[in-house]
Amino acid sequence: MKVMFKIKGLDCANCANQLENQIQKIEGVENASISFFTEKMIVEYTDGQKEEMIAKVKKLIKKQEPDVSIEEI
Repeated sequence: MKVMFKIKGLDCANCANQLENQIQKIEGVENASISFFTEKMIVEYTDGQKEEMIAKVKKLIKKQEPDVSIEEI
């Protein structure tokens, strides 16, 4: 399954890359892709794990990049 987010507040492409790598380590996440230029993030996750995965992703983002916000689209 895939879910797409609008990701706002990233400072640079390197920050996006580091965040992407950290999100991919979350249990239930199969793949994550962040485009700094389009401000979009796609997360592929294990079927049936959507709410838990979103909560973990939001927690990680707040810890790593406190000024960044995400919104499902």
